[in-house]
Amino acid sequence: MLGRGRRRNNKGRSHSRGRSHSRGRSHRQGTNKRRNYSSRQVQILLAPWRGPVAALTTVIVGGAAGYRLTEGWDLGDCLWMVLITISTIGYGEVEPLSPEGRLVTILIVVGGLLVVQLSIQRVLGLTDSGYFHRLREHGLQRMLQTMRDHVILCGYGRMGQEIASQLQKDAVPLVVIETDPTRRTVAEANGLKVLQADATLDETLIDAGLERCRSLVVALPGDASNLYVVLSARGLRSDCRLIARSNSSEAASKLRLAGASVVVSPYVAGGRVMAASALRPLAVNFMDLLSGSDFEIEEFQLSQAPEDLRMVQGRTLAELELGRLSGAMVLAIRDRDHLIANPGGEMQLGPGQLLIVLGTKKQLVVFQELLGDAVDTIEVMQG
Repeated sequence: MLGRGRRRNNKGRSHSRGRSHSRGRSHRQGTNKRRNYSSRQVQILLAPWRGPVAALTTVIVGGAAGYRLTEGWDLGDCLWMVLITISTIGYGEVEPLSPEGRLVTILIVVGGLLVVQLSIQRVLGLTDSGYFHRLREHGLQRMLQTMRDHVILCGYGRMGQEIASQLQKDAVPLVVIETDPTRRTVAEANGLKVLQADATLDETLIDAGLERCRSLVVALPGDASNLYVVLSARGLRSDCRLIARSNSSEAASKLRLAGASVVVSPYVAGGRVMAASALRPLAVNFMDLLSGSDFEIEEFQLSQAPEDLRMVQGRTLAELELGRLSGAMVLAIRDRDHLIANPGGEMQLGPGQLLIVLGTKKQLVVFQELLGDAVDTIEVMQG
């Protein structure tokens, strides 16, 4: 399901301390490496401007010192005279100039012309060398480093564009990875942040914020590329939710073996929707109605740990008053292999149960707070 994202609580029971320590060390090493790379990039971007800035500084300081020595003015008047001379504003002299002061003015004018010419040539050269493109890329990289709980979308083809459109409607932060410059232009025109790079590379996924993202959606046209991205992402972050596209049942099974959380085939999914529209049109209409509302369906996975369930263990829905206090509705409860639809108030909560709940975002937040530590993980399908 492409509209789903994962939120985890702070307990993190699914990982051992040793693996967490190892991942934390790898994360620190990766962070330090990216910080050093960013520092080098800043130095490279600043390098072309050091010459013009140094020349301009020399003219200003040298001119102010010349007026100070020849005319004896205070520093403020000296700097003001240099600035109006270089800028050719020509407000007039601060004081009548001596012959030596006029020589200083001539030198300032000549130096200013040289600096302006040097700056113009440098800007033209930077435009031809792609400097401003690199500057824009650096700004994007800095922005990506601040993003949290976002979705990474690999591929902006027809399917990727539809996925991005749905996520934008729900105001979900989104980063697109695309290699095609034309598609990148289209994505940026639609207000998306685009990283033009190869999604199969580990560095690309790390730059896109894989360690901080909500989920990764792989919608590349080729099954081999999708499989490679899933393998890379699962190796970099074992707890990331991965949604992958497949064009065949064989590719779907391989993607699941590679670690994909959800595999979607456009042809299979489209066929099922069309069949459901023919057989159960009311159900399909309900999902369409839900997608255009403020309501969401969330799955609350209860913990297996007795100490976390002490407040809800063995208590019924009526005793907990979850519906009345939160306003959310429990649609179903999955207890092991049994699915209990529309559970009554006498239904008791127990370890490992999965609660499927319908409500607004505010109602679902209250519902989660009422359950407290009993909630292990949450899955949300946004409406």
